[in-house]
Amino acid sequence: MRDAGRLGDAFLRPGSSSFLDFLGEHAPELLPGHGAAPVQGGGGALLAPHATTIVALVCDGGVVMAGDRRATAGTMIASREIEKVFPADEFSAIGISGSAGVGVDLAKLFQLELEHYEKIEGSLLSLDGKANRLATLLRANLPLAMQGLVVVPLFAGYDLDRGIGRIFSYDPTGGRYEEHEHHGTGSGSVFARGALKKLWRPGLSDASAVRVAVEALYDAADDDSATGGPDPVRGIWPVVATVTAQGYRRVPEQELQTVVEALVADRREGGRLA
Repeated sequence: MRDAGRLGDAFLRPGSSSFLDFLGEHAPELLPGHGAAPVQGGGGALLAPHATTIVALVCDGGVVMAGDRRATAGTMIASREIEKVFPADEFSAIGISGSAGVGVDLAKLFQLELEHYEKIEGSLLSLDGKANRLATLLRANLPLAMQGLVVVPLFAGYDLDRGIGRIFSYDPTGGRYEEHEHHGTGSGSVFARGALKKLWRPGLSDASAVRVAVEALYDAADDDSATGGPDPVRGIWPVVATVTAQGYRRVPEQELQTVVEALVADRREGGRLA
């Protein structure tokens, strides 16, 4: 009989650098896609909190990723302060849209996957390798996606080998696509991407790119009810992060407040206040 408190053999045996492989052997029930999604009584549609909108854009020396703070459940606002942008590791970020609970869990599992690789191999996974690992996670979540718990992430980071920022989008089946210049996902992305097309330009500084990201989310919130705009009364601002050669940095709320106030002042002066 194994002594109480001792780690099992799976923890002590050399194995794969993939945390997903380890989890599949030791506790497969914790992997995405295991178990059925609960639905409302009477076979109704699942009303789980739904998260939108995420944008990312390339800037001079890296990338900027931003997400609004609203989650909806049907026609109700489920949360005004949900966070949808997370550090994947020191040099990359992941944003989630779709089923909020599954998306947050997927982001945490992705963080563990990259941390596990780094500890086992003693080095960082390449940016392409990170993007591929995230695609594998999404494929594992496909059974839940077929039941309505769809997660569509956006991944971006600083490529240490090439010295540039890069952006990757996904579909619910795990398809991975590299995007150039800028991209967005979520219900408000059609409006946000329209703003990005007009505002983005080559060589943006990270500060200017933060302004562009906030303005794109502002436009999305103006036309999409599921996207929340800045809320100065409650002091709720978008989550915005920059990823450069210096690593992941979350933009402080005080800095975002200044950006939003300048944006509103410019639009009021220009006669196009949303």
